[in-house]
Amino acid sequence: MTDTTEIVIVGGGVAGCSVAYYLSLAGVKCTIIEQQGIGSQASGFSAGGLNPLEGAGVPGPLSDVAMESYLLHKGLFPVLKESTGVDYQWRINSVVKVAFDDEELPELRETFDSFTATSGFEADMLDSDQLLDLEPRISPDVIGGVVTRGNASLDSYKYTLALVQAAEMNGASVRSGTVRGLESSNGRVTGVLLEGSVLHCDQLVMAIGPWSRIAEPWMGGYIPVDPLKGEILRVELPGDSLSHDISGGGGSVWPKPDGLVWCGGTEDWRGYDQSATESARQRIVSGAVRLIPDMARARLVLHTACLRPVTPDWLPIIGRVPGLHNAYLATGAGKKGILLSPAIGKAVADQITQGETQLSVKDFEPARFAPPLIE
Repeated sequence: MTDTTEIVIVGGGVAGCSVAYYLSLAGVKCTIIEQQGIGSQASGFSAGGLNPLEGAGVPGPLSDVAMESYLLHKGLFPVLKESTGVDYQWRINSVVKVAFDDEELPELRETFDSFTATSGFEADMLDSDQLLDLEPRISPDVIGGVVTRGNASLDSYKYTLALVQAAEMNGASVRSGTVRGLESSNGRVTGVLLEGSVLHCDQLVMAIGPWSRIAEPWMGGYIPVDPLKGEILRVELPGDSLSHDISGGGGSVWPKPDGLVWCGGTEDWRGYDQSATESARQRIVSGAVRLIPDMARARLVLHTACLRPVTPDWLPIIGRVPGLHNAYLATGAGKKGILLSPAIGKAVADQITQGETQLSVKDFEPARFAPPLIE
């Protein structure tokens, strides 16, 4: 069976759904091919924190696009909520980072300096007494901390659903299937090979996260994206609720609007293993209890594991594939995938529809890993 669509997007995670959404705003119809379900991988299990001022590549090469994407997020929430009815709980929150010894204090000062130097963000340094006044359940062993304001959080699964629903309302479609390869001719992808059928297309976007290497033989290029396993615990914490995200001493806890507290997270190179492990649970609990001693009384509700797509330089891959005139990659955003998703989606959509984008993604083109075969 043969079918045709303007643009095929392979992958129904947050990157692929964002590309679909921004293409739909430009009036371009696309088809998302997803094997297991929208947001069924890391996009649906992320803690949903949006911090444009810290993390891999920030400060550094990701700084500009991280802030651009953060600002896109701020504008997206009311638009998506109104158009789809999906409340993915986007909110500005306060984050507390603590130190248990003097060696950890310089990192807190760096956070303070970064937030106070950025418009729209704030921070205060706190001593141990001030920390316990702010969050009485923090360990009395902390010696100091910093409280920041300006970061945002969201429900990553609902956010991904909102993107795809808005795209569908504008003419996009979602198709369940497994991609087996590509058809190409004269430097152009002409179709996507599915089980028992071919979906012909004018353009192709590969957004398959940690599985991106599967496409290397199809595209004739090097796509160095590997899976970084992360595990998170969702627990019920008895007593008064926490009012801040809190991290330090090897632990992180994120109170959620539904009353659960998420605890994390791990980083392990375990290939494509997505099992929830007892060793990871013990590490997470140990860090959480050191941070909030009452976490020892928490009841485990859910233990999740997912794979984040990471490149050798910890920077995303965004743009046209060398050697193919009409194929694009949107992958490799690592632990910043939710934060960067609006910028990734808009940048790829801009490149497809306008030939260029004003977003700061030039340094993240696929060609940085391999010289272009054609121009």
